[in-house]
Amino acid sequence: MARNIQSLERAAAMLRLLAGGERRLGLSDIASSLGLAKGTAHGILRTLQQEGFVEQDAASGRYQLGAELLRLGTTYLDVHELRARALVWTDDLARSSGESVYLGVLHQHGVLIVHHVFRPDDSRQVLEVGAMQPLHSTALGKVLSAYDPVAHTEVLEAERKEFTARTVCELDALEEVLDLTRARGFAADVEETWEGIASVAAPIHDRRRMPVGAVGVTGAVERFCSNGELRPELIAAVRDCARAVSRDLGAGRF
Repeated sequence: MARNIQSLERAAAMLRLLAGGERRLGLSDIASSLGLAKGTAHGILRTLQQEGFVEQDAASGRYQLGAELLRLGTTYLDVHELRARALVWTDDLARSSGESVYLGVLHQHGVLIVHHVFRPDDSRQVLEVGAMQPLHSTALGKVLSAYDPVAHTEVLEAERKEFTARTVCELDALEEVLDLTRARGFAADVEETWEGIASVAAPIHDRRRMPVGAVGVTGAVERFCSNGELRPELIAAVRDCARAVSRDLGAGRF
């Protein structure tokens, strides 16, 4: 069995201590409560402070939880609210389109799938919640890269792998794709990531009008395209779903 890392256990215990009881605690209080030497406690606190997880009051020298924890907690809540608000609408999209539906958010230089609705045809399928998709080639990734400034920076700086002959990797060409995505309000991936597979995705915004995720459908190219063009009713259904989730998140009309 792998051993736990003692310093991380102590840091976690310290954060829990600061989260309960008194709002601010001094070094001696923290050290005695956790059974640590003052030097050890101070070293951990200094590291947590540098990372923004702990703040020290300049006047009293006491410690309290830092703003970085609030940011991480807000991100966690945002993702869960996004998924909760999207459940009904993504189910409806799967039924109306007959295709698999994916909900994705930016995570670690890629797209994290946080919700997946199976294609409603009783075929054997694999749940892909927790899977990662690339930013530069998938419809979900292009939407996030087009609308989210952080994702845009990451996709430009990252190594862009050529998955198929259709994958757009060159910087100028990718910027044109992202410009087109913003102009149309949706992104497409026609055999750019997987041979024989196409997808369409649209952005989801929150009450601050900030992009918080993307929703899309994925399926066989022959079902998505007619005479070499994406089916307009499929695009409309995806965009309608994204708008509905955005409205539920307080974004208003787009």
